[in-house]
Amino acid sequence: MALTSSDCRAMIAASEKAGKSLFVVKQNRFNPPVQAVKKLLDEDRLGQVYSIQLNCFWNRDPAYYENSWKGTMELDGGTLFTQFSHFIDLLYWMVGDVKQVKAMLRNYAHKSIIEFEDTGVVIIEFKNGVTGTLNYTVNSHRKNMEGSITIFGEKGTVKVGGEYLNRIDYQDIEGYSIPELPAGKGANQYGSYQGSMSNHDKVYANLVKFFQNKEPVYISSLEGMKTVEIIETIYREAVQLKT
Repeated sequence: MALTSSDCRAMIAASEKAGKSLFVVKQNRFNPPVQAVKKLLDEDRLGQVYSIQLNCFWNRDPAYYENSWKGTMELDGGTLFTQFSHFIDLLYWMVGDVKQVKAMLRNYAHKSIIEFEDTGVVIIEFKNGVTGTLNYTVNSHRKNMEGSITIFGEKGTVKVGGEYLNRIDYQDIEGYSIPELPAGKGANQYGSYQGSMSNHDKVYANLVKFFQNKEPVYISSLEGMKTVEIIETIYREAVQLKT
């Protein structure tokens, strides 16, 4: 079955009771442009953050869902879980927890193929007062088009873009400029389609440092649970539009 926040809490409780560590994979946090923007936020270079915009425009054709658990409500759970959970994690990581959402969802091109939406528009209010929008689809023609985050702040505006958050598309920051960044690893290749950037080596490197040197875990299990909670909130508050 698709993982729920209750499942996450049970797993966290079981790991704590057993005295074991529970790890979460969120490889997009290691994208060089994402790291650069998180550094801006941590150093308060953007000042007060006003709003954030997340766009996820990918392609998943019918062949992707054939003879698979993907596309089923029971085992998949929804497009946000299977395609875009890593992007939702970045919203939480950069801005914070969500207070309320309004969402409209629709299945345009996959009616006889999947049991949920292939497109969504979400308005978000975060607990710290920041507002945000999430626009997502798996109907980009033939290939992935864009995975981007744009932040509008008191002292600057910055956009991480490309197909999978792999470049700085725009920056205008008072007294600062993000320097040239390493290219990163490129996207995960799955034959007829692409996923996010391939940073799993950095995830494993963090695990090795944790076990060898007791360095902090970069992504906690509680943060992983937050991703699931936010997606559940979006689906709970969503209006399913008919076509």
